[in-house]
Amino acid sequence: MHPIAFHLGRFPIHWYGVMVALGFMAGLWTASRRGLRGGVAAEKILDLGPWLILGAIAGARTLYVISYWREEFADHPMEIFMIQKGGLVFYGGLIGSSLACIIYVRLKKLPLWKFADILAPSVALGYVFGRIGCLLNGCCYGRVCDVPWAIQYPNQSPIWRQHYGLGLVGEYDRSAPVHPTQIYESLLNLLFYTGLVWLYRWKKFDGQVFGAYLVGYALLRSFVEIFRGDYPQRYFGGLATPAHLVSIGILAAGAALLVLLPRARVEDRR
Repeated sequence: MHPIAFHLGRFPIHWYGVMVALGFMAGLWTASRRGLRGGVAAEKILDLGPWLILGAIAGARTLYVISYWREEFADHPMEIFMIQKGGLVFYGGLIGSSLACIIYVRLKKLPLWKFADILAPSVALGYVFGRIGCLLNGCCYGRVCDVPWAIQYPNQSPIWRQHYGLGLVGEYDRSAPVHPTQIYESLLNLLFYTGLVWLYRWKKFDGQVFGAYLVGYALLRSFVEIFRGDYPQRYFGGLATPAHLVSIGILAAGAALLVLLPRARVEDRR
């Protein structure tokens, strides 16, 4: 856990912010290259970049603040704006960036689903970097476990405080061993990215890759959530996290696109 990358004078630059920035740059660059294969100029993808960044950050921070208002922000409302310390919920970012993309393509009169397919694999790639940022920041950690690859966090870290409050560790100990859920999700998203790139080359209709992304990521995220240990509350007797509930809606939306978009294409041909 190394939250601070370096300092610019007295201003600390956090690894979380660095990795999120790298994820955005990698995503936009690969999307611009992919767009050329679909007949979309790279400049149009790059012009969309600021819209996606602002939409993703606004959506991700909003959902995080809503989810953790009582624990982190009720007594310290100015912390809402301290995003360099972490605290972004991916599903909020996905919703925010999707809305920003819709607004952009409507204003520019561009094909929405073609753009969505171009961007979808790069979202998975960007998330690879983002989860490494979470690991360095010490957030999004896993449940206590005894697997050989378990990791421990430093004394006085947020996870240590949780474990100390539960009586799992002593005053001078590190945290208890936990699942490295950030690494799980980073590696799974890297594999997911390669699969989506392959699908893009063989897709049958516009929107197919984006729909597959929604379904695939909802399943991937739901699997990793089984090992998460950082949520203050769970549902259905402790079996489901808030992200599990959101995943149900995301999966349903993706499945609907995969069913309805081909039908709309057939109707347009008639």
